[in-house]
Amino acid sequence: MTATPTSPSSRPAPAAAAPGGRITRADIEAKLRQIQGDVETGVESGRDIGRIAAIGGAVLGVFVIYFLGRRHGRKKRTIVEIKRV
Repeated sequence: MTATPTSPSSRPAPAAAAPGGRITRADIEAKLRQIQGDVETGVESGRDIGRIAAIGGAVLGVFVIYFLGRRHGRKKRTIVEIKRV
């Protein structure tokens, strides 16, 4: 798989490191919070898609059962003829 290039304007600005180029605990915590927020957003959108798929599957299942039952009823229907003499 090839990575798609992202424009510099779409990427978030990197967190500023402490003077001297050292990465502090606060820098790491801030980055982890940012990543966690992105993951939670993805999970929520996945849940919405799952709900829509479940509802669509249930509706489709009801229609299939209805039409199969209707066909079964037509095949087994008794035909009664009444003739007047």
